[in-house]
Amino acid sequence: MTLSFHRRPLPTGRALAAVALFTLAALVPAAGQAAPERELRNGDYIAAVVNQELVTAGEVERRIERAQAEAGRSGARLPPAAELRRQALDSLIDERAMITSARDSGMRIDEAELDRAVQSIALQNQISMDALRQRLRAEGMDYGRFRANLRDQLLIERLREREVYQRIRVSDEEVERMLDAQRQAVNADAETNLAQILVTVPEGADAAAEAPRRALAEAALARVRGGEPFDQVAKQVSEDANRARGGELGARPLSRLPDAFVEATRGLAVGQVTPTLLRTGAGFHILKVLDRKEAALGRITQTRARHVLLRTSPQLTPELATRRLAEYRRQIESGAKSFEEIARQFSEDGSAAGGGDLGWSSPGVMVPEFEGAMNELPVGGLSAPVVSRFGVHLIQVLERRETALEPKQLREQARNQLREQKFEQAYLEWTKELRARAYLELREPPQ
Repeated sequence: MTLSFHRRPLPTGRALAAVALFTLAALVPAAGQAAPERELRNGDYIAAVVNQELVTAGEVERRIERAQAEAGRSGARLPPAAELRRQALDSLIDERAMITSARDSGMRIDEAELDRAVQSIALQNQISMDALRQRLRAEGMDYGRFRANLRDQLLIERLREREVYQRIRVSDEEVERMLDAQRQAVNADAETNLAQILVTVPEGADAAAEAPRRALAEAALARVRGGEPFDQVAKQVSEDANRARGGELGARPLSRLPDAFVEATRGLAVGQVTPTLLRTGAGFHILKVLDRKEAALGRITQTRARHVLLRTSPQLTPELATRRLAEYRRQIESGAKSFEEIARQFSEDGSAAGGGDLGWSSPGVMVPEFEGAMNELPVGGLSAPVVSRFGVHLIQVLERRETALEPKQLREQARNQLREQKFEQAYLEWTKELRARAYLELREPPQ
């Protein structure tokens, strides 16, 4: 059995969110365990030895089948058959190397934690513990092996979080660069009020004709820099239609200002004047930033929502889960049952005990499918069934609020974003090192 880990789970607790992603359809023999006898008789063989752990050809086939099934559900394109097989084998080899490293590090999963994980899987599949044992027997796996598989996967996740995040380094300079980039993005079209002094130059004027016009503009710039009020100099010198208003152009978004004006004033604070003349096809310009309405970085809209989650499985397909949630929605809208009652009775999420309440969430916390549907709802609105990587949801928005993050929170948020950006590369480097240190023997199919 393997986990498909996501680093942006619904906020139900990281360990439980990870465990809940197990499905009975994904059951495979444990690391270091041979395939059941009936599979070996059907032509199974050892495909690789990793340290003292085995990878069987049957496991590779099941990994391929799961990838194909997932691609069929999501519409993703798979690589050619040979490449898909190589990827499946590589992923199993990496898992074996991780398990070996976790065991060697002394990591342990206690029985109580393992019991909770097993119970979560039974709940996810909407079956009792007795039914879970029966399903395992039907799959050719005894209960002890099932628990061993699960323990290994929990060890892998714990090791991965510890080792990979320890490798990631984010400097204060990187954080500041990200915050600067975010400020620029937020204010890419900030409403800005400029004033100008324009000294026109006739189209096609030669250097001799342009020289006195430049001299006039330079003299005006010297007066402004010498302390004369910009508006007074503009009224006396400027040759544009706004000279009577001291050259004021009026507040407008940056997208409605000439690109040359935007570039020339990009680094100027309110009240500052361009240090040199700006030459355009119209002539020479002197620009002053009168006002700039910039959005404060870190002001966000938080949403308090609740949901009912049905996790899909071979027995509960997305289509069936969608029909069930549509019926729950009808019951809620008709007043036959409350949202809280439905959530407590049917939701397969840690929030069920609280009536599905997820608390306040900031942008980017929920998975994109969930967040997109949630953001489209008005306060009090009830969604249609929403499919995400975790299953199918029924969502209701309870409240919204505007809030500003403190500077410390902003920096920590940026640091976390940078960590997530670096996670994939750090993870790849870590698995590469683990594999390089491991004893690896690839075996050919028996003749």
